[in-house]
Amino acid sequence: MFDKLARIEERFLEIERRLCDPAVIANRAEFTGLSKERAQLEDLVPVYRSLKKVVADLEEHERLLGEDDPELKLLAQEELPALKAERRDLEERLKVLLLPRDPNDEKNILLEIRAGTGGEEAALFAADLFRMYSHHAEAKGWRVEVMSSSETDGRGFKEIIALVSGKEVFSNLKYESGVHRVQRVPVTESQGRIHTSAVTVAVLPEAEDVEVEIDESRDLRIDVMRAGGPGGQCVNTTDSAVRITHLPTGLVVVCQDEKSQHKNKAKALKILRARLYDKAMAEQQAERAASRRSQVGTGDRSERIRTYNFPQGRVTDHRIGLTLHRLDGILEGDLDEVITALRTHYQAEALKAEDAQ
Repeated sequence: MFDKLARIEERFLEIERRLCDPAVIANRAEFTGLSKERAQLEDLVPVYRSLKKVVADLEEHERLLGEDDPELKLLAQEELPALKAERRDLEERLKVLLLPRDPNDEKNILLEIRAGTGGEEAALFAADLFRMYSHHAEAKGWRVEVMSSSETDGRGFKEIIALVSGKEVFSNLKYESGVHRVQRVPVTESQGRIHTSAVTVAVLPEAEDVEVEIDESRDLRIDVMRAGGPGGQCVNTTDSAVRITHLPTGLVVVCQDEKSQHKNKAKALKILRARLYDKAMAEQQAERAASRRSQVGTGDRSERIRTYNFPQGRVTDHRIGLTLHRLDGILEGDLDEVITALRTHYQAEALKAEDAQ
């Protein structure tokens, strides 16, 4: 591990030197690439440097144990346990930092939320989840742009798709994909019975044009139609809604939120690219495909990654057995504790897999 870390530190120093070179600064593409590479290493290198110092201190303290001076020997004996513990801690942190990074971690995401089992109550909870993620994004300084939505008469969502942009959005939210189950008394329930509904969440990394090639003339069928909406809602009545069918895969995307046909088409293409990119990644990585299928499921009540229980005020993530009794705060977007626990769990799993190889 130390040889690898030494090479990484050497590369980090080289990048820093090159980023100060006027020729590199003038080359926008090279400068951007090196800046991204530096950002990926800037957490690791200080930890490695701390470890080198602790190892040197340990060697010095072990040398002092052989000295004749009793005070120096006593001092070394007293400080050795703390230094050894610090070394173990730093080594564990470095193991995590050295894990292969998900190439999508830096990407923006397409957040897709769909009502599953439960009718209007599921649609209302879909709206609650969208608000939760929107508040979380606001706290992180991210930007949320609705790409497509289908609202119900009760102000819930049959489906809503949003582009979430910012720093490491996919890294933070990638574990949110799956079926979210809610247990509560619906506002329409006259006898106070608790109902169980389900909402499906999918987190897709945003795809760049260079990552997904689409031949619009050959691969796409684009239909223009009149936008629709729930009764009484002021909706766009011009023929500007766009439905795009990707002929090779059969994927269909509909966008009707904008009054401009051009804007609806642009949004639909962005959603389509994200879905095609995710599909391609899933096909290339069998493990990820299996994980996605098991997480996202069909929207049935029995398939869930997380349950939001309103009568008991608790949220339970079933993948890691985490239960928190602060439902209100989580629904207001305070997801950090949940996300950190999930990331820690999956990092531990990845470390086990690395050790087993």
